[in-house]
Amino acid sequence: MRILRNLPLIQLVYESVQRYPAPINLSYMWNFGVYSFVCLLIQIFTGLFLAMHYVPHTDYAFHSVEYIMREVSCGWLFRYVHANGASMFFIVVFLHTFRNIYYSSYSYPRQAVWFVGVIILVLMIATAFLGYVLPWGQMSFWGATVITNLFTAIPVFGKKILMLLWGGYSITTATLVRFYALSFFISFCYFGFGFSSYLFVAYSWFE
Repeated sequence: MRILRNLPLIQLVYESVQRYPAPINLSYMWNFGVYSFVCLLIQIFTGLFLAMHYVPHTDYAFHSVEYIMREVSCGWLFRYVHANGASMFFIVVFLHTFRNIYYSSYSYPRQAVWFVGVIILVLMIATAFLGYVLPWGQMSFWGATVITNLFTAIPVFGKKILMLLWGGYSITTATLVRFYALSFFISFCYFGFGFSSYLFVAYSWFE
């Protein structure tokens, strides 16, 4: 056990968890990072359940959501928890961001933590948009049309990026499959950036 504790990564985790230097006047305002991680776990768990019954096809996507709501046992509960959990996730992250701005947590030695946090926020916005499109209602279709067309404002490469996202010359099943895959890929990227943020926080205490 002592040999494992001498490893740099194990020692860093031990020092930041077991012997974490913190003032005695900390309040619940400092726990929003943990709250956001709990929200992420809820989103991934409910998203995996919904993915078992969802069909990423323009002809069947909306009907598969109706099937989840009406036929799958507790499907309505998982969908509502997933949908409202996304809003709660944003509320917690916004409060976490405002607290960091108020306490100047973006300054030295935690500028790396702030940078990773901004990346996570951008990924959250992208994932929320992708999840909004997946039910494939009228709002989903026109939301995807309007937002993806914003890429055409990028000089030279804008239209190529748009075609890559669409998988063709219009929004079709290929687009829905791409959004479905990206929503899962980005969701699991949170763990990597979240762990990086944790390491940066732990490292900043020892500078």
